[in-house]
Amino acid sequence: MRTIVVGGGIIGLASAYYLAERGVDVTVLEKGALGNASTGRSAGGIRKQFSTPVNVELSKISCRVWDRFEEEFGVDIARRQVGYLLLAREETTAGEFEANVAMQNDLGVPSEYLTPEEASEYCPELVTERFAGAAYLETDGFADPNLAVQGYANAATAAGVDVRTNVAVTDVHTRNERVTGVETGDGSIEAEYVVNATGAWLCRVGAMAGVDIPVVPRRRQLAVVEPEVPVPETVPLTIDLDTGSYFRPEREGAALVGGQFGDDPAVDPDAYRGSYDTEWAITALEHAQEYVSYFGPDSRIRNGWAGLYAVTPDHHPIVEEAIPGFVVAGGFSGHGFQHAPATGRLVAELVIDGSPSLVDGDRLASDRFETDHTPLERNVA
Repeated sequence: MRTIVVGGGIIGLASAYYLAERGVDVTVLEKGALGNASTGRSAGGIRKQFSTPVNVELSKISCRVWDRFEEEFGVDIARRQVGYLLLAREETTAGEFEANVAMQNDLGVPSEYLTPEEASEYCPELVTERFAGAAYLETDGFADPNLAVQGYANAATAAGVDVRTNVAVTDVHTRNERVTGVETGDGSIEAEYVVNATGAWLCRVGAMAGVDIPVVPRRRQLAVVEPEVPVPETVPLTIDLDTGSYFRPEREGAALVGGQFGDDPAVDPDAYRGSYDTEWAITALEHAQEYVSYFGPDSRIRNGWAGLYAVTPDHHPIVEEAIPGFVVAGGFSGHGFQHAPATGRLVAELVIDGSPSLVDGDRLASDRFETDHTPLERNVA
């Protein structure tokens, strides 16, 4: 069985690896360099603190891989388990945190609900009077996405995957309502399955197969900041959820600062600006200054960058066989890197077994948008 994976980011490479591991003949087609699009521009977060069971389950499955990545793949991904600290300004948000923690605990995730004063034990410069409550899990954290790409790429190649870079897919071939392969600048390639793992380009590749995918590319930015007070490397990745502001420690006292403020238009993934906006960076820093004392008036913005989120209406991914032979894996709304190991295994199950067993596939199928009852993932920034 031959399968073509379109997209050489972390989702595509993980899918290729787990397919090859189960004996499938796999070719990866990436129009640029591996991990050069959204993966390499990610903040690298890895967490289990989500507001819906399916996202918690995807995290649990993925963390079994992240926990032993170096042992399995031979690459140290610089994983730092400093925790995630979620902060609630509003009492309603704090109440949601309490419910989320109870749900996560029921699923075996030992997260904690904290008072603002308890939260300041993990983030000493926190302005506690701004907040009504917090949630924390010490084993959450982040890693280097580029190193993870390297690990999966090496493992996929060793497993027999044909990884081709600088090869763009220009069309998806179908016959009798089933996908039969793709067209590239180098010619046609036949396959029984095509996996669309193109992130912000998901809709464009879907349209080639006649599939409408409800995903919108949205630009997100990060700034590297030299704080007035150095941020210890033990401080958690901290999210002020009601404003969308967040930061995490970098090396030597620096920090990454992010968040989306104001308008959030769709963008052209082939024409968006990969550099950061100075005005946005100033706003992001002002937000951070408002709730943690690390970022005083003498803080300095070093540099930054922009990447893309592939966003669905409910902030959950779409992982399904959309039409016979055409598997969609995307729309993670900013969580694709951390959920890549689980997604790769789900893709392998869809291709080989016909349906997923790791999680309830109905919760990740696009027909969920035909109802008004799909749960919204609220723990996003």
